[in-house]
Amino acid sequence: MISASDFKKGITMSWNNGLWQIIDFQHVKPGKGAAFVRAKLKNVISGAIREETFNPTEKFPKAHIETKDMQYLYNDSELYYFMDTENYEQIPLNYNQVEEAIVYLKENEIAQMRFYEGKPFEVTAPNFVELEVTETEPGFKGDTATGSNKPATTETGAVIQVPLFVEIGDKVKIDTRTGEYLSRV
Repeated sequence: MISASDFKKGITMSWNNGLWQIIDFQHVKPGKGAAFVRAKLKNVISGAIREETFNPTEKFPKAHIETKDMQYLYNDSELYYFMDTENYEQIPLNYNQVEEAIVYLKENEIAQMRFYEGKPFEVTAPNFVELEVTETEPGFKGDTATGSNKPATTETGAVIQVPLFVEIGDKVKIDTRTGEYLSRV
C-alpha cells in the first residue's frame, strides 16, 4: 500500500477501477484547512490523463509491474509481433499498444515490454537508437551557420528535426524519449 503523502513520479497504483501512473504531484498546505496532495495521473491502459486531489492519509494498493526485454520480430499490417528472448514465446500487439515505440524499432531489435497481471500494456524503445535517413531535403552550402533544422524521415518512419548538413543515407543517433537528433554516426 502507498499513501498519498508518499507519492513519487513514476509510481503505478490501482485506483478507481484502473491502473494509474503518477506523472506529477504537489503537496499543498493552504493557510486555512487541511493539507492535500494534487496529482496528475495517467491511465496506463487507456492513456487517459486526469488531475485529482487526495487526502495525504489515503492509501492505495501499489501495482506490481513486470518489465521484460522482448525482441521485435515483424508486423503483418495488423499486429506487431514480439518474442520473449528467454522462452521464445511470441506476443502479438495492436498498434495502440506499440504506437510510441514502433517508430524507433527495426526488426530484430530489443525493446522493453511492461506487463500488469501477465498482460502487456506498454512497449518502450531503447533510450538511444541509430537509424538511417531515407528522406530529407538537400542542405545548401553556407546554411549551417544559422543552426537551423529540417525534417528528415528515418528507415522506420520516424520524422525528426536534423541539422541542414544531414543527407539521405546518413545514420543518425536519436534520443527516443524526446525524439531529438543527437549526432551523426
